[in-house]
Amino acid sequence: MNALEFFQKSAGKWRSQRTTHHLAFRRAEKGGSEIYVNPLNADDPKVIEICQMHEVEPTGAIGGAYVKWDGTMAWDKDDDENHSGETVFALVPDDETGRKGKLLRERGYAEVMPVIGRYEIDAEDALVLITDYPSMSSYERFWFPAPNVRMRASTVQRFGGFSQATFCTEELIEGVDQAENSEDTVSSTNLPAIASIFGW
Repeated sequence: MNALEFFQKSAGKWRSQRTTHHLAFRRAEKGGSEIYVNPLNADDPKVIEICQMHEVEPTGAIGGAYVKWDGTMAWDKDDDENHSGETVFALVPDDETGRKGKLLRERGYAEVMPVIGRYEIDAEDALVLITDYPSMSSYERFWFPAPNVRMRASTVQRFGGFSQATFCTEELIEGVDQAENSEDTVSSTNLPAIASIFGW
């Protein structure tokens, strides 16, 4: 399995339940979200645009994905913090296997800015994403224990020692055809201004 095939397997709408451990505060926070994943072909205009944004030759991309999420966290019930957003990214492999390479993001999940991360399909066919930001780094691992269940574990390390750890269980609730019919037209020019850490 290469990275594009992993996202093709992830296509559709998912219901996510997650627990985030704020290690510096010794507290845990529960939350949930709905996540929509739509894989994109290599010739999709959005994939080409992301490559051009990062000054990467678009012919090197094998495809990408559009991801939209809408979630809540327990601590934010009375706040205005936004846990909704959308992003587009492109996969640029290191070799013909497509199992590792660069992940070009329109916006990061830990910081709202264009960013280039690394991806790798490990020996167990799990997808690993590693992204370094100016003030932190993130590590995410996704895997399928069943075709309609996806698991995700992630950590955030802030420079200076502050860190978080999150575990998610995600259940497929709509196949890609149903989900596409229920989604609004994708707009990559009008994105929310705020993204929470691992909001999706």
